[in-house]
Amino acid sequence: MTTGLADAQEACFVPLVGPNFKNSLVEGQIQVKSEYSEINQDTFAQFKGKVEIDSIHARIKADDALLNSQTQTLSATGNVSFQDNNITVSSQNVQLNRLSNELLIEGSLYQLNNVQGHGKADKISLGESTGINLIESSFTTCPVDDEVWRIQASNIEITPNQSRGVVKHARFYIKDVPVLYLPYFSFPINDQRQSGILYPSISSNSSTGVSIEQPVYWNIAPNYDLTFTPRLMTDRGLQLKTEFRYLTQQHSGQANVEYLPNDQDLNDNSERYFYRLVHSGQVGQNWRVNADINGLSDDNYIVDLGSDYYNRADTHLYKTLGLSYFSQKLDVTAQFRDFEVLGDHPDSYRALPEVRLNYLTPIGLGAEFQIHSELAYFENSETDSPTATRFHIAPTVRYPFQNQWSEFLAEATVLHTRYKQKNIQNLALEEDVSRTLGQAKIFGSLAFERAATWFGAQATHTFEPKIQYLYTSFKDQSNIGQYDTTRLFNDFSGLFRGQEFTGLDRISDNNQITLGMTSRFIDKNNQERFKLSLGQIFYLEDNQVLDATKDDDRSALAAELDWQIGSKWYVHTQAQVSTVTDKIERSSLSLEYQLAKNKIMQINHRYVRDLSAEKISQVGITASWPLSTNWQWVGRWYHDLERNRTVESYAGLQYESCCWTVSLVAQRNLSNRFDVNGAQSTNEFESGFHVYFTTRNLLREGLFGYRRPYLLN
Repeated sequence: MTTGLADAQEACFVPLVGPNFKNSLVEGQIQVKSEYSEINQDTFAQFKGKVEIDSIHARIKADDALLNSQTQTLSATGNVSFQDNNITVSSQNVQLNRLSNELLIEGSLYQLNNVQGHGKADKISLGESTGINLIESSFTTCPVDDEVWRIQASNIEITPNQSRGVVKHARFYIKDVPVLYLPYFSFPINDQRQSGILYPSISSNSSTGVSIEQPVYWNIAPNYDLTFTPRLMTDRGLQLKTEFRYLTQQHSGQANVEYLPNDQDLNDNSERYFYRLVHSGQVGQNWRVNADINGLSDDNYIVDLGSDYYNRADTHLYKTLGLSYFSQKLDVTAQFRDFEVLGDHPDSYRALPEVRLNYLTPIGLGAEFQIHSELAYFENSETDSPTATRFHIAPTVRYPFQNQWSEFLAEATVLHTRYKQKNIQNLALEEDVSRTLGQAKIFGSLAFERAATWFGAQATHTFEPKIQYLYTSFKDQSNIGQYDTTRLFNDFSGLFRGQEFTGLDRISDNNQITLGMTSRFIDKNNQERFKLSLGQIFYLEDNQVLDATKDDDRSALAAELDWQIGSKWYVHTQAQVSTVTDKIERSSLSLEYQLAKNKIMQINHRYVRDLSAEKISQVGITASWPLSTNWQWVGRWYHDLERNRTVESYAGLQYESCCWTVSLVAQRNLSNRFDVNGAQSTNEFESGFHVYFTTRNLLREGLFGYRRPYLLN
């Protein structure tokens, strides 16, 4: 049966798999089957009716075939199909020269095997050494009945053992409209990475004007590549973006440099740049090295020109360089931590360097001995700020126990920290400070379960109570500067953390009990359908550390809820509620309806009663829905309820077929631009329109990217 090209494709193009020639033939032999044959031993053999001609390399099917023994040529006519490992062809006339092993096909439809591509050709020439030569032909990767684009060429050559084909005198058509002529170009014919021009990106917004990016990819080696991206902005000028990637057996990384020699939108036409280096590598069996170094020319670079790695709301760019050692009992990390601070924010302290050591070993009867220690030097770019060298060591004796239905942990720790502080004139700090604290913690949890039903289905219901007692002694710490310490907020998991601050400059005194519980419904497939967690800290004594003082004798009640309602609805919410005032301090809510992977609707709300003396109350709606087989719509809207204004509106329309993709995005959001004093604008908006000729996840674009709202496992 003859295989037609249209039969070989479904809604999306699927490359044909090359034929499997299983026969007993050897090189030079052919096998012919037909309904009727006439053979003259010395001159010719003629075959008619369902002719099948097989060799070890190819198969021909036709209505008629004539084999000339004297010239060693084979001619097949009438509904001819030809197949070898490279190509499948439908034609009316095929001629094969058995001496040169060359094949000539006229007036044909062809499809490449194992490669996404098909078309028409006046003539096709195939040879063992020359490969495939298509004369006056067309080529496309679109489905047969939906050729959105095609190439018409005088000649297309595909040579054996080459990764690229060659096209001469090519005319590029969109539908039937010619849009481009190229006398010569090459194209990839397999899935290997190839150097060449990638899809462009076109956008227009109030910051850059019309922006056109044209990436050029250079496949330097199998484990090295480089992408140059010239970017022309009508309001700002010509920018060059580069991305270099490398991969070795033990190291990998990426380096980016972006450079705009003179920004035409600025009064002084100053240069602007951004650089980034990320590296991860292994040195020997136990050592690892890592780097994450970022920098830019000015605070407004990301706001004005955008970034693939940072958001316009970010205030810090990290600069870290580290070396780590890991073994079964010991791990040591040494790193330099620096920051690029954007805008009018307090400058952060740099740890130059910071060395951490952790050691853990069993000591018998199930107990363990642990040491956590670190040594760091902190400095600030502000010359009048204190500097400090800090050494900390915390030996711990702990007894952990865990089985399927319970968990127990008892710990006793000595926390000793020593500071050498300088540049502390006119400050209530001391040059030499030593702080020693004792800490004890006991934690226990149980897991009860019973058979239950969940909306009529068989399920397992669990009840998991938790309790923790924590005691930490007190010492006045007002004579210590704050170098890497900020206050932490407590969600449910944070209730059992045992520390109210990041870093070590403040360690709160504690005498408290934490109670918590989690309840789950688990279906017969061992999937969580519902999870509720509640917890609260009860303070047995008032804190004496000033930075940790509280007005109440208990923390806010922390609650978390995850619920899969049926197969399509999901809810995730968390809240901290003051049990003294009965007011919500913090909350977030996500309600999602997901009919399919690309049919999503999500509603979000977040609330903070007091964040730097401001109340936060925002509601957002995100939706993604297919409009037809090829069209997809994505929209997002976030509104500030406190100021009664929209902070982001976003709409994206994407067309995706088997052979091309285009995304259209319109967006309006807060600009977040910094003024000359470093203050960030909260009233200026930016509008833009983008066109992407490649597949992008439109759900994750913009300021508030889509995130799945639930934590059920």
